[in-house]
Amino acid sequence: MNAPDRYERFVVPEGTKKVSYERDTKIINAASFTIEREEHTIGNILRMQLHRDPNVLFAGYKLPHPLQYKIIVRIHTTSQSSPMQAYNQSINDLDRELDHLKNSFEAEMLKFSRDY
Repeated sequence: MNAPDRYERFVVPEGTKKVSYERDTKIINAASFTIEREEHTIGNILRMQLHRDPNVLFAGYKLPHPLQYKIIVRIHTTSQSSPMQAYNQSINDLDRELDHLKNSFEAEMLKFSRDY
């Protein structure tokens, strides 16, 4: 068969960085982040979190090709912030938000299991 092995969708090859950063040479305060072995789920949630930041002028992502397991996130910020700061802040905010969601879910499951 011509299809790549399934593990190639999520295992980052040796010597490859999970996230790489490339500054835009034409637009000030703009950059692209290539995130290996991710797809629409992470791209969309990261894009939406970036849009919550008032210093972010543009945030978008694309999948270059369905058989290339990476996304490219593009960020353009105001002069008060940098794309790297916006990216790191969004990742940290998502981490806290998902921790809160997990803790709330576990607390409700514990309460439910005690009742039944």
